[in-house]
Amino acid sequence: MSEFLNRLQSRLGHVFASQDLLVQALTHRSFGQPNNERLEFLGDSVLNCVVSIALFDRFGALKEGELSRVRASLVRQETLHRIALELELGSCLKLGEGELRSGGAQRPSILADAAEAVFAAIFLDAGFDAAKKVIDRLYAPLIDGINPDRPAKDPKTALQEWLQSRRMPLPTYSMTQVLGEAHAQEFEVACEVPKLGVRTMGRGTSRRAAEQQSAELALAELRHK
Repeated sequence: MSEFLNRLQSRLGHVFASQDLLVQALTHRSFGQPNNERLEFLGDSVLNCVVSIALFDRFGALKEGELSRVRASLVRQETLHRIALELELGSCLKLGEGELRSGGAQRPSILADAAEAVFAAIFLDAGFDAAKKVIDRLYAPLIDGINPDRPAKDPKTALQEWLQSRRMPLPTYSMTQVLGEAHAQEFEVACEVPKLGVRTMGRGTSRRAAEQQSAELALAELRHK
C-alpha cells in the first residue's frame, strides 16, 4: 500500500505530514472504522469553496445563477469520478470483501466520494491554501475549457445531440439493479445504442445520476469508434 500512496501523493503534488489522514480518506465504510464518510462531508465544502473562488476570479461577467450552474457541472459525481480515475484512486482504496468482489474500486460513487475525502485530508493536513493548490491544478484543464457563452450540457443531453446530429436513433436507458440498504442505495442503469453496438453501465446514488454516468461512458465510447 505504501508504494501506491507514494504514487498518489506524487500525482497530487502534496506529501502528507500525517499519512494516517490519507489512509482514512481512502478507507470505505465497508472496510471499517475510521472511514472516509466524515472527510467526504468536509471535502465537499472545501471543493465547492475552491471552485467558487476560481470561477469568481475567472469569469467576472457571469451572474450568480450562471456561476452556480457552472460550479454544479464541476463538482458533480461525473466530474469527480473522472478526476479520481486520473489520480488512480481505485488502486489505493481500502474496501470490505463484499465491495471488492462487486467491483467497488471502479464504482463512480465510491471514487467520487474518495476524491472529496482526499481534498478534506489535505485541508486538515496542511490547511486551506494547500488544498486549494491541489484542487486548482486538478481542475485547471476543466476550467480552461469552459465557454461561459455556451451552457454546459449534461451527458444525456450531449449524447442525444451527438446521435441526432448523425440521424441516429436515441439511446435507451434501463434499470439493471439496485444495490445496498434502503438508506444508502445505489442504482445501476444500462445505456444502449443498439444500432452502433454500444452498451454501457452507470452507477449512482439516484437513477438520474446512474443514467448520466452511463450516458457519459456511451458518448466517450462513440467518440473513440
